[in-house]
Amino acid sequence: MPFWLEIVINVAFSYIASVGFALTINVPHRALNSSGISGAVGWMAYWFCFRLGMGRMVSNLISAFLIGILGLFFARRKKCPATIFNIPALVPLVPGMPAYQAVRALVAGNYTQGQELILRVAIVTAAIGLGFLLSTMCIEAFYRIKYRHFKKIMLYMKRKR
Repeated sequence: MPFWLEIVINVAFSYIASVGFALTINVPHRALNSSGISGAVGWMAYWFCFRLGMGRMVSNLISAFLIGILGLFFARRKKCPATIFNIPALVPLVPGMPAYQAVRALVAGNYTQGQELILRVAIVTAAIGLGFLLSTMCIEAFYRIKYRHFKKIMLYMKRKR
């Protein structure tokens, strides 16, 4: 399969998955497209990073960071809570198959494989959480610096008069 076709398929299905989940959880219609875009961007970041050999943890961290940044951007733009954009965008990143395999291995009595898969799920989950934490911290720092800079400019303009 050509590389460009893989990209088109991944973008289309990640967008559809995010919008479909957003419809399921009753996201407002004005936020559906933005939720889908966040999901597609997050999945493509994961997909490219994983194909570059960065591993699951770093790939999930980077994609969750981008989803968090986009969620906060769309939240300000659409005047909605950021969770409306973040939760549907996470759907393509959720490690559902390893979680299912872990439960299946534990039920079958294969505790070693079950523990290994649970650890994989925990690492991916922690990476996603850390990505959101970092995105929120970066945005807060950006706006704090922007506010201080604006405040200094206003003080300078006041003194100049």
